[in-house]
Amino acid sequence: MKTRLPSRRGDRGLRLWPVGSALALAFTAAILVAAGVFYSGWELLAVQGLKSQRRIDAKTLFDLVTLSFGVVAGAGALVALVVAYRRQRVDEEGARREATRLHTERFTTAVGQLGDASPAVRLGAVHALAGLADDAPDTGLRQTCIDVLCAYLQLPFTPDPGGDDADREEHHRYLSLRKVRQTILRLIGDHYRRPQGTHRSWQGYDLDLTGVTIDGDMDFGDVTFADGTVNFSGATFSGSTLNFGGAVFCGARVYFGDVTFADGVVNFSGATFSDGMVSFSGATFAGDSVFFAGTAFTGGMVSFDHTVFSSSHVSFIGAEFSAGYVPFHGAAFTSGTVSFERAVFSGNRVSLGDLQNLGDLRLPGHTRTLGDLQLSETPAFFGGATLTGGALNFEGARGPAPDGLLDAVGSPVPPTVILPPTWR
Repeated sequence: MKTRLPSRRGDRGLRLWPVGSALALAFTAAILVAAGVFYSGWELLAVQGLKSQRRIDAKTLFDLVTLSFGVVAGAGALVALVVAYRRQRVDEEGARREATRLHTERFTTAVGQLGDASPAVRLGAVHALAGLADDAPDTGLRQTCIDVLCAYLQLPFTPDPGGDDADREEHHRYLSLRKVRQTILRLIGDHYRRPQGTHRSWQGYDLDLTGVTIDGDMDFGDVTFADGTVNFSGATFSGSTLNFGGAVFCGARVYFGDVTFADGVVNFSGATFSDGMVSFSGATFAGDSVFFAGTAFTGGMVSFDHTVFSSSHVSFIGAEFSAGYVPFHGAAFTSGTVSFERAVFSGNRVSLGDLQNLGDLRLPGHTRTLGDLQLSETPAFFGGATLTGGALNFEGARGPAPDGLLDAVGSPVPPTVILPPTWR
């Protein structure tokens, strides 16, 4: 179930009814309540048989005077209550505006420090902005702080000039500014690990990281994307490790479209995709290894359409495909090894149609060519994989059927498994 951001209470100014209207409404409500109570008492006490009196004695007159004074006193108390309520609302609004003013002043100072020539000052500004996001008086101001941190990561920067003596000063400055960028990523990861709705949690807010270049490690392990939009489209990751291990994707819209994973290890092992939409369409995995081992695809859509896997090793070992939709249309596996060993397909729709050129598909000890899965010379391991439900689509594949595939899906072939006619 999707979670939603709290209403942005501070986005509009204070709205109060005119005093006359508020008092009229309060008096009307009081009269209606009193009439209801009187009528109920009249019925419950069965006093319909009371006899009318033409003369009023002293006691009755005194009771009427007392009742009149009580009504006047009640009216005065009602007026005081309405005025006190309005004063309280005005005081609260004043306090909110003062908090917003102080937040804006601190925000302006921190943003100015982000452009300072000193990396140490920039580092302090990053922590200040993260703290401002945590203490923001409303959700809009928090999102603004997050947007500024993301925008800093999107700024162009000078690549590492190398460690030569002639470039030592520039090299040190590069390392210092990279530390600032890595600190922002670390703070984002820390805040997305906190349960949604708790203090310092950024779950449900948007992250715009389109086109960023991450040239160091990035640890988003165990984060939760429960709502909002997280956009890495066009980003380049060239660090040694990109870690999403144990991450939970349960309602957000997460885009890795046209992302380049250039070096190192990309780890989604143990991640859970249970709702929302995650897109790797057009992404390129060109690093050493890609791990989706033990990943659970249990809902939503995870798209690998037109994704290029050129890493030396791609692992879906032990992955669980139990619900949702995982298309690989037009994906390309161009080198290395692809392993689906012990993967379980129990209810998910997994479409492998039109995968271009899976050169070598290796099932328990055998090597075969599976046409349109583009893996020109890449062995793929499906040993021990089981299909107990859902759908598996190889439509459009070319070449002979991989040895052992028919044994894996059973005979006769279930209607949920679509194979080229030549494979049957």
